[in-house]
Amino acid sequence: MPAPTVAVWDRLVRLLHWSLLLSLIVCWLGSFALPGVHQPAGYLALALVAVRLWWGVVGSRHARFSDFVRGPRATWAYAQSVLRRREPHHLGHNPLGAWMIVALLGCVLALSLTGWLYTTDRFWGDAQVEALHLALAWALLGLALLHVAGVFYTSRRQGESLLRAMVSGRKRPGPPA
Repeated sequence: MPAPTVAVWDRLVRLLHWSLLLSLIVCWLGSFALPGVHQPAGYLALALVAVRLWWGVVGSRHARFSDFVRGPRATWAYAQSVLRRREPHHLGHNPLGAWMIVALLGCVLALSLTGWLYTTDRFWGDAQVEALHLALAWALLGLALLHVAGVFYTSRRQGESLLRAMVSGRKRPGPPA
């Protein structure tokens, strides 16, 4: 019999998560393989981040940043517990995952800003803006890879699939019995 689960991530959080992933993939493909889609996909990514930021303030319990973003001391303590392999189970995002979300959203915002700047008369063809946009794109890829690694690590440590939880919105309420 499967373990009981509880609702954690609401539909909007999950829709925004997967839509942002798809829009960023389209942005990447639009850079070299799909002409004309990079810029609209970038604007879509910006809109998705804006909605996520709004939902992070007014949304359901586990969608709110106040529910899962912790200060440096709590985050450092959690990181140390991970290194000791004694990290507590978190129903929502753990402190390291929370800061990864902040970093990913911030990086997408910065990418969107530099992408938009590059379309303005003042910065059209500006090598520094283009270099910054490219550096942010690579930083986003690195953050995304770390995010995926963290999801797999935490899934293994908790004995449940966080990927499945981000599709269903449901998790076990605590560590396995």
